[in-house]
Amino acid sequence: MESQSPRDLREIMRDELVMGDRIAGLLEEGPMTIPEIAERLGSPSYEVQLWVMAMRRYGKIDALPKGRGDDYFTYGLKAQAES
Repeated sequence: MESQSPRDLREIMRDELVMGDRIAGLLEEGPMTIPEIAERLGSPSYEVQLWVMAMRRYGKIDALPKGRGDDYFTYGLKAQAES
């Protein structure tokens, strides 16, 4: 069985608007980590990381405080992060 090669970065970023809306919809349920979002979307974590970082850059989401024992940052919609 042949493994799927990673998509081109330009192709991943073209999906940013659509996937940003889907990610925002998931985060309405509550804060999640990148691996949790990736699992729910059925997308590779490295693609989700790019989309999440873009959303963070544009002020749509924030990283929530991380505990010492936590392996991953948790992200929430801006309104959730501020409350």
